[in-house]
Amino acid sequence: MHRFCCGHILATAAVALLLAVPVCALAEETAPVGSNAADAPAVLSAEVRTATAATEPGAPSAPSIPASVPDAAPALNGAAPLDAADRAIAQRIGELLAANPNRIFVIENEHAAVAAFYQNRSLAPLWLEKGLENARARAVIARLKDADADGLDPGDYKLPSFAGLAPDALAEAELALTQAVLTYARHVQAGRFPYRLVREDNIGLPQAAPDPAQVMARVAEASDPATALDEFSPQHEPYRKLKAALAELRGRTAGGRREIGTGPVLTYSRKHPMEDARVPSLRERLGVAGEVSDLHYDPRLANAVKGFQRANGLPASGSLDARTVSKLNHPTHDRRIETVIANMERWRWYRRDLGDAHVEVNQPDFTLKVLHEGRQVWASRIVIGKPSLPTPLLSEKMNSITINPTWHVPPSIVHNEYLPAQARDPGVLSRMGLHLSYKDGEAQITMPPGGQNPLGHIRFNFFNRFMVYQHDTPDQYMFGHEVRAESHGCMRVQDAPKYAEVLSRLAHADEQWTAEKVRSMYGSAEREIDLQASPVWIHLTYQTAFVDDAGRLQTRRDLYNLDSRTLAAIRSARVSPESAPEPKHEPEMAAPTPAAPAHHRRRTVHRAPQVAAYPPAVFSRSAVHYPRPRAPRGVYY
Repeated sequence: MHRFCCGHILATAAVALLLAVPVCALAEETAPVGSNAADAPAVLSAEVRTATAATEPGAPSAPSIPASVPDAAPALNGAAPLDAADRAIAQRIGELLAANPNRIFVIENEHAAVAAFYQNRSLAPLWLEKGLENARARAVIARLKDADADGLDPGDYKLPSFAGLAPDALAEAELALTQAVLTYARHVQAGRFPYRLVREDNIGLPQAAPDPAQVMARVAEASDPATALDEFSPQHEPYRKLKAALAELRGRTAGGRREIGTGPVLTYSRKHPMEDARVPSLRERLGVAGEVSDLHYDPRLANAVKGFQRANGLPASGSLDARTVSKLNHPTHDRRIETVIANMERWRWYRRDLGDAHVEVNQPDFTLKVLHEGRQVWASRIVIGKPSLPTPLLSEKMNSITINPTWHVPPSIVHNEYLPAQARDPGVLSRMGLHLSYKDGEAQITMPPGGQNPLGHIRFNFFNRFMVYQHDTPDQYMFGHEVRAESHGCMRVQDAPKYAEVLSRLAHADEQWTAEKVRSMYGSAEREIDLQASPVWIHLTYQTAFVDDAGRLQTRRDLYNLDSRTLAAIRSARVSPESAPEPKHEPEMAAPTPAAPAHHRRRTVHRAPQVAAYPPAVFSRSAVHYPRPRAPRGVYY
């Protein structure tokens, strides 16, 4: 703790001394005899190196001050010297950055990046020219005012006014806008809060905040700084489609629409089709194509009504009843807008590049799809974890496919289910095809490969700290259920041989993999298909709102209660310099040896936990309190 405090004091002193150089340089307009303004960059670079070294173990206790400091403001990148109005602002910028580092920039790496950025500009303001707001400032201010287009809150970005201010106040406004730009870039790329506020024990995503030095460089160099800021938002298709859907929803709720009239309950029936004058308006409201003259309440419209009912907490009957009409005529449709915003927030936690070849699992939709170069090449129904044992959110690379896997029963199932059953009926495990053994006093239960194995004939491996995977299943009847949340956390794939074919073709384009070839490998010995030759990413997502291939917004039930948690965290998590928590280091998670699949047990046991790259000091103690996380689970099925 003492080392940390001393290091922090030394680092602060070093930055203050470093920033004092240009402040002195701006104090007079004439350089002293014997000094050379052209040498200033070299002097500053030497001080930057000294200040950096002072924070390292074994470094000198304080940086040295150069013997000669140029007094005249040097030209910026060969341009003309600063205007007199800007020199006064620049002097105050240096004083502000040196006086109280945490007053404006709470995050340490942001303050360091801003200090270095302005040093490289000889403290010249970025948003001002000759003491007046410039076009760059007007562009970024307009973009930040439109932050709600990305589902963000413009009120989170405190925008200054430059009109009629004295030099000291202009310097403060300059840095305030810089801070707002960095905050916006962080929010739009990585989200507004660490995902641990939603679920600490079941999410393993990068959530990588942008490098503040890169943000400043892009905005300063771009001909269109507003577009440069836009590029920090997720650029993949699911996010862009949700952004467009959000704009459309808000446009619809702004007014000017006709209400759906009251009338008899409309129900789709093939034998007794119903017609109603409200059908064209209903189609328009729900985005279902059709002729204005067609008054039939058809299956497409009934399915759209069912989706609307499901998204708005109504019984999903597909019938247009009085409650549904009332909800349709609600003036704001807040629920769908908030659902889209929650989904956009979660997309910011994922990799910016989803991969040329990747698998996208949508848990609330109980589906997966395989995409290659932006095109869907295959899709399947899946079974996911029960609400009490939810499937995690993560991004990993597919490693391999195991044909004829042995099932190592997780310790939780061994102790909570199978051993008590064995105590009641000593022959039950053998009748189920399970083998009980003991190692170092610990019970281990396995099931050899075969058609009755809960993993089926195929397991799809992507190493992760939650030790979940995808696999085949003998219980094919589950795929006929509308709600398919019935596993212990892993995902069961409907047509596993075809899935293996698709993944193998992506990884080995020169090999002729088919589902029949995969089935020919069935037997009693484990066999591996390596997938690492050409990386295939898998992203386990939670999309309660998404835009389908026809361009329609789809919503799904919030099965794991993540939407409400996400929205609560958005409302409650705010930056608070006084109560910013220090980073906490999670212990390494080692899976119990019996539970790990034999072919990757060693590798899994030594994998460090995935920790979000979001700076923990950004966030205050949230007013939202969630249950304590469970202990890490073993390999589920």
